[in-house]
Amino acid sequence: MSTTASDDFGQDVFVDGADWEVVEDAVGESTITVNMGPQHPSTHGVLRLVLELEGEIVRNVKPVIGYLHTGIEKNAEYRTWVQGTTFVTRMDYLSPFYNETAFCLAVEKLLDIEVPERAQTIRVILMEFNRIASHLVWLATGGMELGAIGMMIYGFREREHILDLFESQTGLRMNHAWIRPGGLANDVTDDFVQRCEHLLGLLPEKMREYEDLLLDNPIWRERLTDVGVLSAGDAVRMGVTGPLLRAAGVPADLRKAQPYCGYERYEFDVPTQDSGDSFARFLVRLEEMRQSMRIIRQALDILPGGPVMVADKHIAWPAQQSLGPDGIGNDPAYIRHIMGESMEALINHFKLVTQGFTVPAGQVYVPVESPRGELGYAVTSNGTNKPYRIHVRDPSFVNLQATNLMSKDRMVSDLIAIVASLDPVMGGVDR
Repeated sequence: MSTTASDDFGQDVFVDGADWEVVEDAVGESTITVNMGPQHPSTHGVLRLVLELEGEIVRNVKPVIGYLHTGIEKNAEYRTWVQGTTFVTRMDYLSPFYNETAFCLAVEKLLDIEVPERAQTIRVILMEFNRIASHLVWLATGGMELGAIGMMIYGFREREHILDLFESQTGLRMNHAWIRPGGLANDVTDDFVQRCEHLLGLLPEKMREYEDLLLDNPIWRERLTDVGVLSAGDAVRMGVTGPLLRAAGVPADLRKAQPYCGYERYEFDVPTQDSGDSFARFLVRLEEMRQSMRIIRQALDILPGGPVMVADKHIAWPAQQSLGPDGIGNDPAYIRHIMGESMEALINHFKLVTQGFTVPAGQVYVPVESPRGELGYAVTSNGTNKPYRIHVRDPSFVNLQATNLMSKDRMVSDLIAIVASLDPVMGGVDR
């Protein structure tokens, strides 16, 4: 049977062998599959989303990962324990200090050593500044994707000040490899506290600007409210952690539940919201930045003197062990003295640099609270100078599992806001 229909130009179109009304009904009920990414301005890195759409309604989302695979976990097995820090810091490249700290805490647990208090306090300060910098990138890129271009400019503007601090201490803006097993690569500079104080004076005022711009903005609220809802039960069931879990009302934070680096000494709140939507995640991250500044303030007030590396010649380079005449840090004159006049120190330094140190056989798992949630390192040693196995529980990888649940039956435009609220970093996902 042939039927006649009209095309867009008013011309008759013949459809052989089918009733046109039946064909039209079938097409109207079907879904189409399209790719979003892997190179797309709204997918937060090289992430491919395979969408099943019914018109503009999302019926299913399948994240496809691996486009940024680096093999960092495997490569670390062929490097010494200290060299491992230069690899792991490149996973979640927006929060490198967290990767370095979690890895070093695992190595230190295997070594059964206690890091000097000064080094622990400095680690906390840098990690909390890193949390603020990471959340600023989330706010900047999320704002850009939803049309708040001004927020993108402001977020990266303030992040530059934090990266200046990092560069002043480590020599690099990111991927620092500065936190080492046993402590730090070297002590902070004389103006470190002053630089931190400057940031603590600058950031609160800027955050008020962000709130003035977005908090009561009707477009921002409409794009985020009731979008990407994830209940507390679903979040726990899927292993979601970090701001996503806390935005669903669960006050889970490893800094409180399993303190590390002396976090039990600091007073701070764990911000939560109950709605579990994208706007709740926005509010949680804003408050987290304020709580980070609160922690930094306390850490600066109690920052002790002393060494920043364990006094163990089998682990620390001679230069790192030295205190110098002031008893605080690596005095250059003292370092030249021990390297130029102590043959034992020179030989030990050479062996540690070329061969590294051995770590007792064993297996540990150490988690920290990164800006995206639980970042855990499962490290296995077979008693040599290199790791036998390193496996990372990256929060971006786990949190991406919730994408489909959060996006089902929403508009395609909502998917942009949902992925942004997840804040995935593909360097951690594809490690």
